[in-house]
Amino acid sequence: MSIAAFGAHRATGRTITEQFHAFDTHNPHVYWALERMAARRLAAGATRVSLKDLFEDLRRQLPHGVAGLSNNYTSLYARRLIDEHPHWAAAFELRRRRAA
Repeated sequence: MSIAAFGAHRATGRTITEQFHAFDTHNPHVYWALERMAARRLAAGATRVSLKDLFEDLRRQLPHGVAGLSNNYTSLYARRLIDEHPHWAAAFELRRRRAA
């Protein structure tokens, strides 16, 4: 984790997972958009899907971006997509999480 990310994490007093759940609760449209985008790519024949690519596409599609959409959340969204769509598991590469 970079020093800047560590400092931001420490300043809020919340873990990345806690920050993610707060963001997701207030922005359910982000998950729905990521889910639609992943489904479209897989339906078009993609065998791998990058959440970082989906994040960047989402940022470009929304006129003012999504305030608070942190790249720290990509792995958590990938895990949520797999939890809700287990048949997509092979499309996402998951690594061991290092931060809470």
